[in-house]
Amino acid sequence: MPPLPEDGREALTTGAILFARYAYPPNELGYCGTADHQGLLQYGAEGTVDPGLVQLARGFDGAWPYLEFIAGATGIRQPLDRRVVEAYWLGGDLLDTIDMVQFGKALTDRFRRRAGQGWGFLAEAIPAGAVPSHAFHVFAVYPWVGLLRSGRTDTPLEQLEQCRIRWGQVVSSEGDQVTVLSRPLTYDGTDIGLGERRLETARRSIDGLGFLDTFRPGDWVSLHWGWVCDRLSRRQLHLLQRSTMRQFDLTNKRVAHSGVREAIG
Repeated sequence: MPPLPEDGREALTTGAILFARYAYPPNELGYCGTADHQGLLQYGAEGTVDPGLVQLARGFDGAWPYLEFIAGATGIRQPLDRRVVEAYWLGGDLLDTIDMVQFGKALTDRFRRRAGQGWGFLAEAIPAGAVPSHAFHVFAVYPWVGLLRSGRTDTPLEQLEQCRIRWGQVVSSEGDQVTVLSRPLTYDGTDIGLGERRLETARRSIDGLGFLDTFRPGDWVSLHWGWVCDRLSRRQLHLLQRSTMRQFDLTNKRVAHSGVREAIG
């Protein structure tokens, strides 16, 4: 492959580091990816990108196919381009440029057999406005929403809360922990939503090794499985909030749509 232009290398580098920071928390818990969670933490903390990090990213059999699909569908050369990685974790306009039929076929190829009885909802979600984001994977592909609706609420609600990418506002930080204000996931027996802001403690590092060096009260940060992953700009905060509420709307309505057959073939 010919060398990337300077801006392409920068996009790949920052995208790969961003991926490491969001992927590390569930990887540490053994939920996804390879066994080298310490390596992923070091990559995310040190900001180093080499073939080893790319190989680790390829080991995420949930996230990596989405990155490949988003890149291919939008004409971006690298799955770890920052635009692709940010769109997957936070949402964004890039995802709205993807053809519905193309997404439907990709979803069919990968998830139809795995989804079982839940396939009907996945098929309906695409023409109803679903996009290939992490929020979609959490609330549509994983079984937790179905378990919520069956009456088993405590564990599924906590799994959804921790697995989704959340936003919080920094109150204080000390040592390896940060105190933030965040809005918890709620379920009233019918709809998923967000509750009132509450204080919670998140991890920022392990023995001083983490993704962000300093925190100021009022900073907005992203949270994943109890970790602070990144500092959010106003633009990124808006993307994440919009993507989250969009997915909540789809999940709550489970809209049947006349375009289903066209989308999934």
